[in-house]
Parts: sequence; structure tokens; C-alpha cells
Amino acid sequence: MQSNSKPQRVLPWLLALSVFTLFLVFVRADAAVVAWGSKGDQVRQVQQKLIQYGYLQGTADGIFGKDTYDAVVWFQRKNGLNVDGVVGPATAAALGLSLGGSVSAAAYNESDTYLLGRLVHGEARGEPYVGKVAVASVVLNRVRSSSFPNTIAGVIYQAGAFDAVSDGQINLTPDEDSLRAARDALNGWDPTGGCLYYYNPVTSTNSWIWTRQVRLSIGKHNFAI
Repeated sequence: MQSNSKPQRVLPWLLALSVFTLFLVFVRADAAVVAWGSKGDQVRQVQQKLIQYGYLQGTADGIFGKDTYDAVVWFQRKNGLNVDGVVGPATAAALGLSLGGSVSAAAYNESDTYLLGRLVHGEARGEPYVGKVAVASVVLNRVRSSSFPNTIAGVIYQAGAFDAVSDGQINLTPDEDSLRAARDALNGWDPTGGCLYYYNPVTSTNSWIWTRQVRLSIGKHNFAI
């Protein structure tokens, strides 16, 4: 009897261990990351975004090596993310990617609204309210344009796109007007009539932006296509 009782006591533990191992596997799958040594389509999509945003040179070969790692670190450092060289959920979202491997469609949730409000606060603080909505609208017009990333985060964090990202003002806490302006733009108010660019003609040093066709001016900003 003793010889049979020990295996009977061990069996439930083995079953429990197996279930726990499977649980860890599925949790790991849900919390998948792309990091040094990874290969495949997810890496290729990350590389394509980094190339598109100006953080990586060359081609997307699907191999996460030193160049991709350096580009991820640069992207994270420039955009106020945790700098670890790993593409986890936060970095993937900022790149406009789903960790499941597909590019996310523009989905306007609370996270998008808050990020857009932060951008408005950083870019249009002190502008008239309609000017704040106009800045938010430019972001959304870019999301809808095939010439830009197709998510709010992707547009906002595109390399060199917005001064507020470059100088860190994107990380300031938005005021209620900025958040309301973001919501109004998301609800369809576009004071710009479809503009893709805006700039301050007094302070802008970018010669290219002056070649764009100005449609209207609101506050200190010209809005152009």
C-alpha cells in the first residue's frame, strides 16, 4: 500500500505544475515582447515603423540586432518611454503597433484622448480654444492620410513631427481645455477644413513648411495643406 500511495500523492502536484506552466506560457504570449535576438514578422513591423519615423536606416530584415536595438533605445529616450531597448506594450503602442503583430487601426479610446490632449497642451497652450481644436484636428487628419502613420500615437511620435515631443512638453499634465479640445476634434469638429500642417510664422525656421499652402490662421498658427 505504501508503494502505491506516494505516486498518488505526487500526481496531483505534477498536474498542478503542468497547469501552472501552461498558464505562464499563455501569460507570456499575451505579454509578448520583441527584443534583441527576436526574428520574424513582428521584428520586421517594428523596423518598418522605426524606418518610417526616421529612427532606423536601411531595410527591415526581421532580425533584431544592434542597429534595431539602438533605434528602439533612441525612440524610447526621445519619447519619454522606459529606455530598455525592448519593444513591450508601451513602446509598441507609441510606434502604432499591436504586439499581436498587426498595425492597429485608429481607435479612439480614453488613452488616445489623453495623449491627444497632452499634445494640444504642449503645442497650443495659450492659444484660443478653436486653435487648440485645430491642432488636435491636424493630428487626426494625418491619421486619416495615407502619407502619415495610421494611429494617434504614431502621428504624434513620428520623428521631428511636433516640437512638444522634441522638447518634452508632451509629458506635461494637460489642462481641461486641452482635453476638451481633443474630445471635440475626435467628435468631428475640424476648424481647419482638413489641414495637415500648422506652424508659427514668427518663430518657424523650417523653410519647407513655408512652401505649404496656407488655408487659414488661428491665433499664432498658420494651418496649411
